[in-house]
Amino acid sequence: MGSNSLYGPLDPAPDAGYTDAPPRMGFFTDTSVCIGCKACEVACKTWNAIPDDGFNLLGQSYDNTGGLTANSWRHVAFIEQPRSDSGAATGVPGAFAGLPTGPSASAQSAVIAATTGADTGTAPGLPPAVDALAAAGTVDPQLFPAAGTGPQFLGMPQTDLPGRTSDAPRTDFRWLMMSNVCKHCTHAACLDVCPTGSLFRTEFGTVVVQEDICNGCGYCVAACPYGVIDRREDDGRAWKCTLCYDRLSDGLMPACAQACPTESIVFGELASLREQAAARVETLQSQGVDSARLYGHSDDDGVGGDGAFFLLLDEPEVYGLPPDPVVTTKDLPDMWKRAGLAALAMAASVAVSFLGRRG
Repeated sequence: MGSNSLYGPLDPAPDAGYTDAPPRMGFFTDTSVCIGCKACEVACKTWNAIPDDGFNLLGQSYDNTGGLTANSWRHVAFIEQPRSDSGAATGVPGAFAGLPTGPSASAQSAVIAATTGADTGTAPGLPPAVDALAAAGTVDPQLFPAAGTGPQFLGMPQTDLPGRTSDAPRTDFRWLMMSNVCKHCTHAACLDVCPTGSLFRTEFGTVVVQEDICNGCGYCVAACPYGVIDRREDDGRAWKCTLCYDRLSDGLMPACAQACPTESIVFGELASLREQAAARVETLQSQGVDSARLYGHSDDDGVGGDGAFFLLLDEPEVYGLPPDPVVTTKDLPDMWKRAGLAALAMAASVAVSFLGRRG
């Protein structure tokens, strides 16, 4: 154990005793390209045989998961923000900063998108591609002659980008979408407090729970500064993301990253991911997205850096993340020293009192 084993920068796998550890692996989650499709949630549950959370909607958002739990190791959050100049009482300062101010999609663009496109030649004998989502907002006069001579707009949500056209009002709201996951901290308090060794550090620098060893004490739940770990009600054991340790051991990509259609979740060597993330932030800021920032990428933060870090488009608190997380076991050495000194002082007081009575 090094002097920085509970805090400060270090490479976690060698610190855990691996002599020839491979490069540290992790996730870079770019929320600027997340579309909220939840493919990562489904892939995670499918691969890891995770029980369902129930099929009840929350009633207040398209986010029907609610948060990270023992049965949800990936959570796609939908954060709805009113534009700061919309006059709403819940206006968020900075919301929509640097984004287009023009109108949203139009009926005309929907009709154009719904028409048959050019034949790509990839499937001879099949009709050319059609934008199915845009087509859902129109009615085909060949099927419904009463609609007229051409496709008619039905007023449904469209697929064009904001600011493209000039004949429809722009919404006063935006969604920030984020696929949250265990951070696989450099200094993992959950691992420090586990009394059974159920939690262990892998050769890839990740943190994994061995459910067959977990006794359900719950110490890890309280120790996690991110509120990631949870226990299942039916058996009391703790569960969380393993970064698909079984797949990594076979040279495969984690299921969530494999399934992500926009590459919002990028898996790879952590050092390379950090370089890629820094370049992405620079690109976004050069395009006017001044709110773009990284979260969990620095070795000098309160947990020594995260193995799963994020590009955010607003303050961490907006996404439900702590602004300055600190490993909860950082002060354990000082606490034990003070407890030892207090015990010695008490023993000395008892000894003095006993000797004084004999005199």
